[in-house]
Amino acid sequence: MIKITLPDGSVRSFEKDVTPHDVAVDISEGFARNVISAKFNDKIVETTTPLTTDGNLTLYTFKDDAGKKAFWHSSAHVLAQALEELYPNVKLWVGPAIENGFYYDVDLEDGVISEKDFKTIENKMIEIARGKHDFKMRDVSKAEALSYYEGKNDYKVDLIEQLEDGTISFCDHSTFTDLCRGGHIPNTGIIKAVKIMSVAGAYFKGDENNKQLTRVYGISFPKQKDLTEYLQLLEEAKKRDHRKLGKELELFTFSQKVGQGLPLWLPKGAALRERLENFLKAAQKKAGYEMVVTPHIGNKELYITSGHYAKYGEDSFQPITTPVDGEEFLLKPMNCPHHCEIYNSKPFSYKELPKRFAEFGTVYRYEQSGELHGLTRVRGFTQDDAHIFCTPDQLDKEFKDVIDLVLYVFGSLGFEDFTAQVSLRDPENPDKYIGSDENWEKAEQAILNAAIDKGLNYVVETGEAAFYGPKLDFMVKDALGRQWQLGTIQVDYNLPERFDLTYKGSDNEMHRPVMIHRAPFGSIERFVAILLEHTGGNFPLWLMPEQAIILSISEKYEKYAEKVLNVLENDEIRALTDNRNETVGKKIREAEMQKFPFMIIVGEQEEKDNTITVREHGGEDLGTITVEEFVTIVKDRVSKSLKTFK
Repeated sequence: MIKITLPDGSVRSFEKDVTPHDVAVDISEGFARNVISAKFNDKIVETTTPLTTDGNLTLYTFKDDAGKKAFWHSSAHVLAQALEELYPNVKLWVGPAIENGFYYDVDLEDGVISEKDFKTIENKMIEIARGKHDFKMRDVSKAEALSYYEGKNDYKVDLIEQLEDGTISFCDHSTFTDLCRGGHIPNTGIIKAVKIMSVAGAYFKGDENNKQLTRVYGISFPKQKDLTEYLQLLEEAKKRDHRKLGKELELFTFSQKVGQGLPLWLPKGAALRERLENFLKAAQKKAGYEMVVTPHIGNKELYITSGHYAKYGEDSFQPITTPVDGEEFLLKPMNCPHHCEIYNSKPFSYKELPKRFAEFGTVYRYEQSGELHGLTRVRGFTQDDAHIFCTPDQLDKEFKDVIDLVLYVFGSLGFEDFTAQVSLRDPENPDKYIGSDENWEKAEQAILNAAIDKGLNYVVETGEAAFYGPKLDFMVKDALGRQWQLGTIQVDYNLPERFDLTYKGSDNEMHRPVMIHRAPFGSIERFVAILLEHTGGNFPLWLMPEQAIILSISEKYEKYAEKVLNVLENDEIRALTDNRNETVGKKIREAEMQKFPFMIIVGEQEEKDNTITVREHGGEDLGTITVEEFVTIVKDRVSKSLKTFK
């Protein structure tokens, strides 16, 4: 007998060679029908894998990320078989699961796949899936693997030559065999709906000097309904694309003459940025932060000291040389080294700590042109950066206070569905990190304690830490259910050592402070992009570039429109007038497209009664009211959406 421990801590005894599927049936036959993948002792296994020792077992359905990965990985095998049957000269390379679906890189020789071929490929995949073929893993020797592919597929031979004998396996289903490490659903019949999404070019091994292969992207689901909903979600995502909305709402633009990945903020966008910054500055002031300003460049030696140059030098812009021999500067890739030097500018005692330095600091990183994407991936961006220098005894409180600040930001901007991710170092790759094991253990434990004490819904991800310390990342779901990393807090014992930061303790001895890095927005650019897509451009009322637009029925009422505007502006309500010689219907339609929260209509009756007629974005009428009543409505809604930071 062996003992199987389930995620809830319960332990069940089974005969040796029990499979994950058998365990699922023991739990519930209904549950077992939905189990498609499993993890045993931290290794992904098939649901048919015999279990021979005691261990921890996790069972996955399609609702789990690991379940989706197995489902889409298996679907990639079905895609590969379909391509082999439809294109006899095709040579396969690799076909992994990705965040949404899967792809397979193939060499079609002289063949071409275009959009008109998608339906044929989909039909072939469904035909294969309906055969309910089992996915079966088998170990093979390196010689066997090479023999299978030699003379037929140089791409697979290249892969196999990089593997060690004893680590190679094949997966068989139907008449198809592929080199594979495992992690499949039980059989092809579980795949009920398939969609080929696109094709693209992809160089072999990502090297532009190699042959360009064809990358076929697809996605699959266990129900047709799931595929239909996914495609509807994609259509909604297109409408909410921040690049499209940013242009329509006149927030930002890009210019090839200025340079790729360098956004230009238009007046409305600049005003929006300023409101976001002022919102956070006000909270930071209450929390005891002090604003600092640092230059856009720094001496290369600064980043060598911090360790950033060794880790990120290749992703930086080329050094800026000066007339002085050997002197080099870099466009600032990070703010933290500068803040360390601000701390170092004078001695501190324990009585003066913590010191909290905050800056909206613009940094620059040379992202590859193919990776640039609107505001979410740029070469110049502004971080809402702050660094807290505190004593070890102050670390717990300071870290929890930063959590409170992040939650305040999320609450005021409508991000309510999120998970905290405790990002730890990868013990298998110590070379990725700097600092002693002792300091890492202290930092990691501090974050875990804070997450537990604040009652956060959190997960632990090994290997996701920054090179200088562990961190707490906030993974936020937007209105379309997509997950984004927003807001990060990091504990750092290493930079204080590298910069020789000290403070005088109560014992009159010099001690090393602990450093907390934090950025609730992350970067203004990326945050605005995510907020645009989350809200569809309908920002919280307190953040909107203009909260109301006054539409006069004709030129005769322009003066009254200006009078209403003056009253609103005196009450700090952002508004403008539209006195164009156009119909009110056209003005309303255009105001709807521009997403003005309120449209105020003024004409003969409104002027006579000293009132306004108010229509909300989306079509609801508030009726005819006084300007003062409207001011009260706006201020009440702003106060409800903008949380109070204590």
